[in-house]
Amino acid sequence: MTLKDLDLPVGVIARRGRGGYAWTRLTLMVATAAADWMVIAGTSYMVSLVYNRLSSGDWWTVKAQIDLALLVSSLFVMLNVVRGQYQLSHYVAPGRSIGTPLTLWGATFVTLMAFAFATKTSDGFSRAAVIATFVTGFPLVLLTRHAAGRLMTIGSKIGMIPARRVMLVGREVDVTAFAMRYQPWNAGMHIAGTGLLAADATTEPGRGDIARIVAQAREMSLDDVLIIVPWSQTETIDGLIDAFMRIPVAIHLGPERIFDRFDQIKIAKTGGIASLQLGRPPLSAGEIMAKRLLDIGLASFALFLFTPVLLLIGLAIRLDSPGPALFRQRRLGFNQRAFSIVKFRTMTVADDGDTVRQATRDDQRITRIGRFLRRWNLDELPQLLNVLSGQMSLVGPRPHAIAHDRHYDNHIALYARRHNVKPGITGWAQVHGLRGETDTVEKMQARVEHDLYYIDHWSVLLDLEIMARTVFSRKAYDNAF
Repeated sequence: MTLKDLDLPVGVIARRGRGGYAWTRLTLMVATAAADWMVIAGTSYMVSLVYNRLSSGDWWTVKAQIDLALLVSSLFVMLNVVRGQYQLSHYVAPGRSIGTPLTLWGATFVTLMAFAFATKTSDGFSRAAVIATFVTGFPLVLLTRHAAGRLMTIGSKIGMIPARRVMLVGREVDVTAFAMRYQPWNAGMHIAGTGLLAADATTEPGRGDIARIVAQAREMSLDDVLIIVPWSQTETIDGLIDAFMRIPVAIHLGPERIFDRFDQIKIAKTGGIASLQLGRPPLSAGEIMAKRLLDIGLASFALFLFTPVLLLIGLAIRLDSPGPALFRQRRLGFNQRAFSIVKFRTMTVADDGDTVRQATRDDQRITRIGRFLRRWNLDELPQLLNVLSGQMSLVGPRPHAIAHDRHYDNHIALYARRHNVKPGITGWAQVHGLRGETDTVEKMQARVEHDLYYIDHWSVLLDLEIMARTVFSRKAYDNAF
């Protein structure tokens, strides 16, 4: 595969004026900001009218309704402008995130309330109208942005909307591999040209090589130069950066292949130390606190509600077969710290050594009452005590016997990453029917993939969804034996 096969220019294409591109981009940025403003202002005003109709039976308008619409829309647009959210790259890039817009939406209403309190105008705003605007406005903003993004992506691909003019610099093999892997034309970039280093330029390219590439770049009215050179070739990178610093372009160092493994990469600064942060703990301090409060609140309520049921189940187990009602087994929890998990005893054995045999369908070791408890997930209820003690969470990757952890850690990549959060009574894998015997590595691999998805996409809403599906979804009871 070559650059010509990818239909990328080898060298330089005709020069185009930068002024027209700049004005077109500015116009589009203003248009997207205006679209947000009109959608939010219109939504807020219509919500106020509907509320008045429902509460008083009349259509009428007061100054406070207009003020609320103007304030909410203007605050949101202003915060987005400050954060640079109206750059075209946020609209044409694939996989547009809702995290930042959602944060700014929440900040808008916090700022609104602070403003209303400081100016003593909070009584003039209808609380119902404010809440309704908060709930309905953001989905409409997302729909508007999605439509704008689709139009801009199509316009960028067919040349109607000017993308950022970029020059790729490096050896042909590296530039080709980069283009095939990342397809920059789908991320709002127009490859205006390529500056190819000699194939043997593994250390420092000749000055003539660099001079030729910079001369090309100077005539191209570029926005960006992307240096596609392995980071280990520091002399080559230094030479190219020194040369491109002499022309008015943004200089970027292309990604190393290891970046493909990480979704969120950023420059982190601690004091005077700058570093490239490839990953972070799955949950921030605030998220850990929110999850813990949810665990304590719901686990306490569940224990209070189900105490009579727990006592009856314990009595039934003692009457059904000899042995204790509760069963303890060592598991690995957060950061691979061992703890004793508590379950209702459902088998005639209590394995907890270097070899733990998994339960199978029609397993003769399962007691009569145990078969019923396992079928309806009731044997897990005592783990509410583990949740209250802080060893487990209501939702998370299900903990396995330590013997199984040791086995699969040697066969599945990133298996141990499951322990970067607390284990749960239920989890994303379980509500998708991935439970029961894992007699093949592929079955455990599927379970681990779902666990890692949960870790990377955690939210309070996802926890609540999993808990609801654990109770009401038929899949949550698949392979329960």
